[in-house]
Amino acid sequence: MPEQVGSDPRGGSTPARWRVLGFAEGMLVYQVRCVVDDPGWHGPVPHLGHRVFLGRSGAYLRRLNGQVTVADPTTVLLTRPGDEMHVAHPYGDGDVYSCLEFTPELLADRPDAGRWLDRRGWDGTVDERLDLEHRMLVARCVRGLDGFEFAERLHRFLGRLLAASPIGAGEPGAEIERAVGRRPATLAAHRRLADRAREVLAGSDFRLGLTEVAAQVGCSPHHLSRVFQRVTGQSLTAYRNRLRVRAVLDALADDDGQPLGSVAAEHGFADQAHLTRVVRDQVGHPPAQLRRLLTAPETEAA
Repeated sequence: MPEQVGSDPRGGSTPARWRVLGFAEGMLVYQVRCVVDDPGWHGPVPHLGHRVFLGRSGAYLRRLNGQVTVADPTTVLLTRPGDEMHVAHPYGDGDVYSCLEFTPELLADRPDAGRWLDRRGWDGTVDERLDLEHRMLVARCVRGLDGFEFAERLHRFLGRLLAASPIGAGEPGAEIERAVGRRPATLAAHRRLADRAREVLAGSDFRLGLTEVAAQVGCSPHHLSRVFQRVTGQSLTAYRNRLRVRAVLDALADDDGQPLGSVAAEHGFADQAHLTRVVRDQVGHPPAQLRRLLTAPETEAA
């Protein structure tokens, strides 16, 4: 199905270009590209059920049950019936995400049903291998899957997604809660600082230096680096590279014939060798192979 213009096909609150990628009994996957004119808050998004939102490109803000977070290509969100979500686009429109939607009946038949149905949803991140699996699933859906294969691939992806989701002490921010003794004001201030740094990096062209990012958020590079590591569990460099690699994957999936050296320069890498090294370290494949994996009709997803 080609992209359609309108709201989210299942009850969204802002204009978008959306495309159904696949469906089977009890499950639906679609892609949304936001095209809003008003950068302010919109919502609430009605009829939120068991949905998984996976970032693909761009960034926006979402407020889920009163908690504001930055959504970018590294994030994953699980919602449950009764959740209330608003979204805002202060960085401009054009962000793209995939939405996976499931019925309670389908989830109840899974061996991990309790973890989907009985625990709180999560608002966290996905690692690079899972992000690549997500993108390859999208690529396979675009090329065409029958209902049987689509359902099998999606069930397999769900299991890996749940296994990788943050639970308890492993959730982002747990280390900083211990470090500051759970003082609410300090914890909130550090989270705001980390979120502001994420906003700056997500909205940049990857050419900003650490000093420039720190200046934009109003603190020293040392303080920003220390707080960001504690809040997110990763360094600023690691987070920046995660954003860059996801942007590169988008460029490779477009397959417009752009030389890899140009892709490297466009995304702030020193040269093609630097691009290849960082991408291979994160997702396990060099850029040339990823271009084939994400575009070639005959390629099967792992």
